[in-house]
Amino acid sequence: MNVPIESTSATPYGTLPASAAPALRKPISLPRLLEMHARGEKISMLTAYDATFAAVADAAGVECILVGDSLGMVCQGLSSTVGVTLETMRYHVESVARGLRRAQATAWLIGDLPFGAYHESKEQALRSAAVLMQAGAHMVKLEGGGWTTDTVRFLVERGIPVCAHLGLTPQTVHALGGYRVQGKTQESAATLKREAHALQDAGAALLVLEMVPAALSAELTTELLHCPTIGIGAGQGTAGQVLVLHDMLGMNLGKMPKFVRNFMTGAPGVREAMHAFVAAVKDGTFPDNSQHAW
Repeated sequence: MNVPIESTSATPYGTLPASAAPALRKPISLPRLLEMHARGEKISMLTAYDATFAAVADAAGVECILVGDSLGMVCQGLSSTVGVTLETMRYHVESVARGLRRAQATAWLIGDLPFGAYHESKEQALRSAAVLMQAGAHMVKLEGGGWTTDTVRFLVERGIPVCAHLGLTPQTVHALGGYRVQGKTQESAATLKREAHALQDAGAALLVLEMVPAALSAELTTELLHCPTIGIGAGQGTAGQVLVLHDMLGMNLGKMPKFVRNFMTGAPGVREAMHAFVAAVKDGTFPDNSQHAW
């Protein structure tokens, strides 16, 4: 009896094949992101921490993939992001970059600089950023305003694209007194706006706004002409939206944050859920300010 020979292209454990179909879109770049912002097209961003989910997100049309230090909580089981190390971030950025290269390789890849990896000096930030860039990141992200402005300028002048992050900054959650909305008072809103403009002037190319009142986020988005805002719990007026992958797939182990929508509801699979997220961001149906914002 003739036994059929398995295809040599088959791979075990559900991994991706060595080669994939031709890309359905051109690779995302900073100029393309700015062009999207200029014409009013919303930017979609999701976190990913491994090769397979990154490839699926790319195929689903997600423009930006963030290897977030949120992996400390959703992958490592930590109580906050503070315990994540630079070596851990390097490992996950490399994993995601490999996944993208084995698929379309069109998404813009951002790597989080973890707590303690850029606080000591601008030079330390450069060394840490180099680790993530050499691992495959196209851009690095750091949290906070004020003192970080000089660091952002230092990195940008040396050819490293930077995504800033204001509002709720999880690495300093203990100093903030918990996971609370930021910029609610007139004074704190003024500080946030001042820091956002300073970061744009320093060369930050993207700005994540986390748990910031919707009206303030929308106002900042209009004012920041050269630095698209990416909201998470910041209302629908931002230039784009980001969610933690596990949250938007309904896999949160604790209480689901107010700003999250479970895109697996009604979706036959993960790729379809990611595609639904992209579509909802693009057409403005997510987030809904009445449900997901303050």
